[in-house]
Amino acid sequence: MIRPRLTALAETLPATVPFVGPEAQERARGKAFRARIGANESGFGPSPEVQAAIAAAAGTVWMYGDAESAELREKLAEKHQVSARNIVIGEGIDGLLGLIVRLWAEKNAAVVTSLGAYPTFNYHVAGFGARLVTVPYEADRESLPSLLDAIKRENAPLVYLANPDNPMGTWWPAVEIQRFIDALPETTMLVLDEAYGETAPEGTLPPLDVTRPNVLRMRTFSKAYGLAGLRCGYAIGEATTINAFEKVRNHFGMTRIAQIAASAALDDEKYLQSVVAQVALCRERLAKIATDNGLTSIPSATNFVAIDCGDNGVFALKVMQALIARDVFVRKPMAPGLDRCIRVSVGPAAEIDIFERELPEALAEARS
Repeated sequence: MIRPRLTALAETLPATVPFVGPEAQERARGKAFRARIGANESGFGPSPEVQAAIAAAAGTVWMYGDAESAELREKLAEKHQVSARNIVIGEGIDGLLGLIVRLWAEKNAAVVTSLGAYPTFNYHVAGFGARLVTVPYEADRESLPSLLDAIKRENAPLVYLANPDNPMGTWWPAVEIQRFIDALPETTMLVLDEAYGETAPEGTLPPLDVTRPNVLRMRTFSKAYGLAGLRCGYAIGEATTINAFEKVRNHFGMTRIAQIAASAALDDEKYLQSVVAQVALCRERLAKIATDNGLTSIPSATNFVAIDCGDNGVFALKVMQALIARDVFVRKPMAPGLDRCIRVSVGPAAEIDIFERELPEALAEARS
């Protein structure tokens, strides 16, 4: 059959989904999960005030959202003590990552990241024809010295670093991140993904500095704010750097409801802090469940816990599959060295109860 030709680059790419979602797995299994604790969502949900704001705005969905997200940007600017010119809103951090690669990575240019770090970033790098350069984790943390060495060796225009980290939940203190920033070549753009910043210990996030043109700080409403389904994230940076997004962004990509919900979420600081507290308590519970089953948990600054299954990646995969067979949705890292773990998101007590009941049987099945 004769058909229009894909571009040469697109012809080389596999059809890829960075994460197979729980819904796709449920369709394949023919039944729903009892515990949805694998996608790092917030099972605690958005605040009642946010839900009320969404309900009140339901009748306005016939209108496009504000193409400039002006009200939300002003509110974020006030929160972070910067100018609205220092903020760009996008369809989650994922959407912004695609724009960043498009803006700062030429075809075949080296883009540095850690082996096993957030795969959606890698997906965008491949999609725009840049060349991924990876360095291994060290002691379950992204290696700042190795990343810096690779940047300088490859003359890389772009580097991705998550702090706190996904998939391990580990983190560097702000002072170390600042040293990394100070050592960067001025021609290298740092994507500092701080999606889990709200759940991190004090002293993890460096002070914002919007005078540096080569640092983009990424934040989201998908985690602690409980709005993953609305896809709203933002980047903070130097004004001219942020203005570059106007060249390529989808100006009507942010729905009116997403803007209203995110704005309402910012108004309910008390609820945010209650979720952060629940996240911390649930991390402690997951760590205890791991210990009770003879396993080790990795200290986490995120809304999930990586649990070391005490063997190799093959065994951890069997544990994950056994949990899924018991209707418990979890995920696991896949990179060598990290793949010995499963990754369990925090969530409501009822779902953690199910995980606690099913884990011993899943481990027994994997060992058999």
